[in-house]
Amino acid sequence: MTPMMRRNAAWLPSVFNDFFDTEFMPRANCTAPAINVKESDKAYTVELAAPGMQKNDFNVHINDEGNLIIKMEKKQEQKEEDKSTRYLRREFSYSKFEQTLLLPDDVERDQIRAHVENGVLTVELPKHAEEKVKVSRQIEIG
Repeated sequence: MTPMMRRNAAWLPSVFNDFFDTEFMPRANCTAPAINVKESDKAYTVELAAPGMQKNDFNVHINDEGNLIIKMEKKQEQKEEDKSTRYLRREFSYSKFEQTLLLPDDVERDQIRAHVENGVLTVELPKHAEEKVKVSRQIEIG
């Protein structure tokens, strides 16, 4: 794996830093939520850290290709109402995330379940029940 270059790497002149990282055009601060994937004998479990998110902020579905799509979107606007003043600053935030996961062939796609608890989205992906092949049998003598 190749390490990422630092922000002030020599190949990018510092004049670009001065232009893009100002109060008029601040540097974007983008982060993706952490995702854990666990496997047991009966299921796969996907956990996505999403503090402050509610059930309605998520969309989890399977697309036409059979991939699991997890979307998360939250808009939040903080307003301070005061009739005697006008707004000089309003604070709002907007978060959006989308992740596509390729599902293994042994997942029961119609049995997938998801829930949100304590800021963690958990998606349960049950596996197909394995049918045990019986080894013992009576052999006919011909």
